[in-house]
Amino acid sequence: MGVWRNIDDKTGEAKAEIRITDSGGVLSGRIEKRLSKDAKADAKCDECTDERKGKPMDGLEIIRGAKKAEGKDVWEDGKILDPENGRSYTLRLTPIEGGKKLEVRGSFGPFGRTQTWVRVQ
Repeated sequence: MGVWRNIDDKTGEAKAEIRITDSGGVLSGRIEKRLSKDAKADAKCDECTDERKGKPMDGLEIIRGAKKAEGKDVWEDGKILDPENGRSYTLRLTPIEGGKKLEVRGSFGPFGRTQTWVRVQ
């Protein structure tokens, strides 16, 4: 839980701050603040295909349904949305470095990518 700065794994640029919250053992995450220099203040999720389509990027829920794996310090079985392309990916969250960083793995079948997010608060 807390606020995390996501770092683009391709460019190394800080993209946004995401607030992750726990509701009854299920994690969700919303974009709290976008940091990219080209971020438009009124940007909406035009690529989303569900009820998030057309919703403002600020406040957009991008993490849903992650639950703690039994006996592990890992959250799985959730989905993460890439608002730039509107796709949802299977999610795995793994705290590292004593909770200072978070490995965020989004995958689709055998393919995926991992970003390391840094704790802001």
